[in-house]
Amino acid sequence: MADKRSARPPAPATDPAQPVLLSGGNPQIPKGDGDGPVQAYIAAMPGWKSAVGKQLDTLIERTVPGVRKAVKWNSPLYGVDGRSFFLGYHCFARYIKVSFFQGASLDPLPPVASKSPGVRYYHIHEDDALDEALLAAWIRQAAALPGWVP
Repeated sequence: MADKRSARPPAPATDPAQPVLLSGGNPQIPKGDGDGPVQAYIAAMPGWKSAVGKQLDTLIERTVPGVRKAVKWNSPLYGVDGRSFFLGYHCFARYIKVSFFQGASLDPLPPVASKSPGVRYYHIHEDDALDEALLAAWIRQAAALPGWVP
């Protein structure tokens, strides 16, 4: 007779149609260019983060008509010239990190510094109200700068 104390509980069932959430709740989405992979990422963002992802995506599209989209390294990226990117975001346990790849050139500076001198971040927490005017100003400025080429 098996010892019940050493028996392992059954593994939770996983839905293969649903993306895996990596540490911090970041969706694991296959690399891809275009709106489809970005929308899949946004739909897979957990809880309140999905609504913020939609809001960011809409604001970026409205601010930079014809923006190029892609998902790389499990993060949506946005660019304008067909090969480089000016912005990306990523889910963490308690916030969404918006990365401005040439953020040190923005005015005013996004508030969070990076180990990379040119990069600046803006963190969005669950109860934060987005300052769309400030974000749009940063997005507009960032899109006008040379982007980051992966």
